[in-house]
Amino acid sequence: MPMPVIRIPTPLRSYVNGLSEIPVQGQTVAAAMENLLTQYPAMRPHLTNTNGQLRPFVNLFLGESNVRDLQGLETPLKEDDKLLLIPSIAGG
Repeated sequence: MPMPVIRIPTPLRSYVNGLSEIPVQGQTVAAAMENLLTQYPAMRPHLTNTNGQLRPFVNLFLGESNVRDLQGLETPLKEDDKLLLIPSIAGG
């Protein structure tokens, strides 16, 4: 049965055993992210703050759209959706 997938960027793959895509369960972005963080708890401090909220520099895209521009973490997912995780990298 197809499941939504979260694509993991290269800098974060060391926390998910080097995988580039993680199948997740969940009918919303929030449920899918929680499923990801349950499978790979080492990712949690890199994606969420101490209150469990998604960090401001973490962006999730569903297709071409940032989920913040859709329904945020309550954006519904279909079984064949791909979420792209894009953390902003600070530099200077």
